[in-house]
Order: sequence, then structure tokens, then C-alpha cells
Amino acid sequence: MQLGNFSISLTVKDIHASKAFYEKFGFEEVGGNIDQNWLVLKNGECKIGLFQGMFDKNILTFNPGWDSSARKLDSFTDVRELQRELKAKGVTLVEQADETNSGPAYFTCVDPDGNPILVDQHV
Repeated sequence: MQLGNFSISLTVKDIHASKAFYEKFGFEEVGGNIDQNWLVLKNGECKIGLFQGMFDKNILTFNPGWDSSARKLDSFTDVRELQRELKAKGVTLVEQADETNSGPAYFTCVDPDGNPILVDQHV
């Protein structure tokens, strides 16, 4: 099962303070818009999304079809196939991708400890 790029989306109280904090760890801004209260920071292959006022909890995020630099992969497992595989293994999905379409789609689930997981395909 190829899940693609991984990042964690953190719900933060003060995006400016969080950005400054993670910059001390060597993270650099690579996307987002601080005026819209969201940023993507990267350090090597590690990515962190900072989101102020958008989510209730931190979210584990996988992006099928992308590498760690958000470049499209030549070969990847489509989000709908991942969804079918996980459902067949008994994973309960909160939101499901429309399996009649192709291209961008997503599904969500929650792990046994209540951590939200987003599988979000942009290609």
C-alpha cells in the first residue's frame, strides 16, 4: 500500500508563535498563507502544516500521488483503491471518496485513539 507523502497538520493557537518555534528546529516555510491562518513548513523530508482556527484536532495526512516536495509521482496507488483496501480490512471510514470518479479525492478515518487521518489525493 503506497500512501504517498506524509505530513502532520497541527491545530495551533497562535500561528506566528508556532512558525517561530518550528523555525528554531530548522523548518522553513514552503507553502500556505499566514494571513489565511495556514502554513506548510518543511525540514528535509519532514513536513508540518500549521492551521489556526481550522480544525479541532491534529490530523495525520497522507497524499497519494505526491512525493515529499509535492511533485506528482509517475506511479502511485489511487485514493479509491486505498479506500477499498482499507474497507476490506475492516477500517471504518468517516468520509469516503466517490469511487465513480477519477483524479483528486479524499477519505477520512479515525485511529483507535481518536486521531483523525486524512488521505487526500490532489492529482
